[in-house]
Amino acid sequence: MKKVLPFILIIVILIITASVMLSVRTTKMVDWEESFNEKSNKPYGVSILYKELPNLFKDKKIRTVYHQPASYLSVNSEDDNGKHMAKGTFMIIGNSDYLLDDSIDELMRFVSEGNTLFISDYVYPQKIHDTLQIDIDYIANEKDSISYLSFENRKLKSTKIDRNEGDNYFSGFDSINCKILGYSKIDYKHVNFIEVPFGNGHVFLHTEPKIFTNYNLLKEERYQYVEDVLSYLPDADLYFDSYTKIQKNYYGEVEKTSNLSWFLEQTAFRWAWYTALIFTLLFMIFNAKRRQRVIKIIKPLQNTTVAFVKTVSNLYFETQDHKNLIDKKITYFLDKVRSDYNINTDSLDDEFVTKLASKSGKKKEDIKPLIKYINWLRTKSEFFEENLIKLNRHIEAFYNN
Repeated sequence: MKKVLPFILIIVILIITASVMLSVRTTKMVDWEESFNEKSNKPYGVSILYKELPNLFKDKKIRTVYHQPASYLSVNSEDDNGKHMAKGTFMIIGNSDYLLDDSIDELMRFVSEGNTLFISDYVYPQKIHDTLQIDIDYIANEKDSISYLSFENRKLKSTKIDRNEGDNYFSGFDSINCKILGYSKIDYKHVNFIEVPFGNGHVFLHTEPKIFTNYNLLKEERYQYVEDVLSYLPDADLYFDSYTKIQKNYYGEVEKTSNLSWFLEQTAFRWAWYTALIFTLLFMIFNAKRRQRVIKIIKPLQNTTVAFVKTVSNLYFETQDHKNLIDKKITYFLDKVRSDYNINTDSLDDEFVTKLASKSGKKKEDIKPLIKYINWLRTKSEFFEENLIKLNRHIEAFYNN
């Protein structure tokens, strides 16, 4: 055994070295998926904004909320036992479609008590539209991919944004009570930034979340526009809505203490971690053989169906075969629709949405984003992890609503 061990160690080291060299030389494709993930360094993540929040809101507490707002705000209220009272500004950048009705109600209560809500997204959940009496429309960018962003206050600096297929803008709002703060422009100006009073507080709505992403903050001087947008927010504690949600904690714990996934994304850290695990495993194997014989354990027969499914799914996930997983999730969802509601799924159009809403008892507004996203995925040939996460979120929302 002592003679074999050095050869095994040499082989392991050679394998690890070759793997590191290959991973370093491999050119990764740029992922332009709009995740608005505060942990992501990709072009359309918001890690730069997230890291700069303490500088933008100096001497103020920045809390990252990993819960649904309904869970977090209700726990940290006068009626519950959270560690602190939630007061200040609640910020959401993109992905506001995850908000459920009870979370929107809790956010509106939070605002009515004299606090602030800031949302930058292309569209908002229907309940927000109904509550604040706003309408949003879309204009396509037919000439090029550039849009121009400006403020009502001309002392503030305007900017432009590229890689933009079109603009979402406010086509309807209460012009008496609402205050226009900014515009977007393709052929002509549209309102894209407003302030809406609600109770004793205010809601700030913005329709171009891409301006807050890493790509735009590092491009030219577009960061100045972001600073000017955030200058409208009050000088108060900030609650940043995280891209990643965790289960509700009734004791008010909202800060994540570690994130191993970030280390695994870094080549050096990843292979250092793998090396440590391999050598630890080898030590345990050879050390255990010297101390005692392996005791044979006879396990009772068990149902391995669930384990088999987990093994297969993990195999797809580990090989980054997102397309296969997405295809299977779509196929399973449509098969369940056919069996549960007896609806033909050959054509996923407006008629299909109407039938599914009628037979499932769910709102058409809750079903449309899922069907629209499935149709969009069917036009793509390349997929990323964010596509799989977003599809899973839509499907879970369909069953939970």
